[in-house]
Amino acid sequence: MSNAPLMPKATAVWLVDNTALSFDQIADFCKLHPLEVKGIADGEVAAGIKGHDPITSGQLTREEIAKGEADADYRLTLAKSKVVLPEV
Repeated sequence: MSNAPLMPKATAVWLVDNTALSFDQIADFCKLHPLEVKGIADGEVAAGIKGHDPITSGQLTREEIAKGEADADYRLTLAKSKVVLPEV
């Protein structure tokens, strides 16, 4: 199973808009380049993409976000899925 969020750019848009995480933390979690995340924050990248909340989809917890906001060196980890999907 992949260890990246379901919709990386949409998740990055939501994290930029709704958290105080650093660009590096968001880029690392979403498997994007930090400059791409900066572009999202500046409105130059992903202009038409609606943000996807990783908390409601079970990919991230509020506690995990709080840890990341408190420590800039902390790396977010994808929450374990409660549903097991077969490998493709």
